[in-house]
Amino acid sequence: MFTEPAQPPLPPTGWTSIFLRADGLRAGWRLAIFVVTSVSLILLTLTFLSRLGVPLPTSSSLTPTSALTEELTKILVTFAVVMLMSQIEQRPFSSYGLPLRSAYGAQFWRGTLWGLVMIAGVLLAIAAAGGVSFGGIQLRGWRILSQTLLWALAFGSVGVFEEFFFRGYALATLADGIGFWPAASVISALFGALHLNTRGEGWVGVPQLFLVSMFFCVTLRRTGNLWFAVGMHAAWDFGETFLFSAPDSGIVAPGTLLRSTFHGPAWLTGGTVGPEASVMGALAVVLAMLLFARLYPARSDDADS
Repeated sequence: MFTEPAQPPLPPTGWTSIFLRADGLRAGWRLAIFVVTSVSLILLTLTFLSRLGVPLPTSSSLTPTSALTEELTKILVTFAVVMLMSQIEQRPFSSYGLPLRSAYGAQFWRGTLWGLVMIAGVLLAIAAAGGVSFGGIQLRGWRILSQTLLWALAFGSVGVFEEFFFRGYALATLADGIGFWPAASVISALFGALHLNTRGEGWVGVPQLFLVSMFFCVTLRRTGNLWFAVGMHAAWDFGETFLFSAPDSGIVAPGTLLRSTFHGPAWLTGGTVGPEASVMGALAVVLAMLLFARLYPARSDDADS
């Protein structure tokens, strides 16, 4: 029995075309729903936890446990919103860059190694130029192990949240509307600009944050998911804050491993912002991006958009 093939849906006309296209809601509106819903729920949940007396990071108090609590809250809320959006869009959760079957697999640990080597290289280069002195180890006994573990968990959560929020659902959805690389540029610019809300961050750090974000986008494009970027992001922050006791977006955390002191011009050390505003940091990102591009060839869909 002959069956006529299904006809593709007709594109909407008139005023409805502002909101809809042939396959559903336009990408811009989906992105707006995601941002408004997730940010609102995150703020409401954190406010509720604060009123319950749950310790959360403040401008004057930062601990690995308070940071971990905040980041896990943001992860759970974001995951819940994206799962809802995936049902509305009839797309698998894995299509937003963070397939759970690959969680903390080989790509994550490769990214972790890259992040540690990069931040160590930056700090050693700054030290060689006379911009930092590494003091003795501040922690003793069991606190070395406990603080290492807690900070690793905290920054691991930072990596998951920031990568999935910016370069997961947001990037995938915006790319559906304007193409991958234009969307990556917009997301990276926003990623850098939003860090200005962080105490101690300044405009001098924004260009490197844009560059780092574009590097993360390259790793997503070349590896097929965000796990490499999650590992690299987490390891960079962990090394910067805990191992080397450097400012991270202007914040110097207590209870870190070394007693480092920074001196010299801001172009070398990054000043109060930290290594992300240093010339050495920018150079490290550029070199790492070039090396990554050589080691991870472009995939067949890399030229799209």
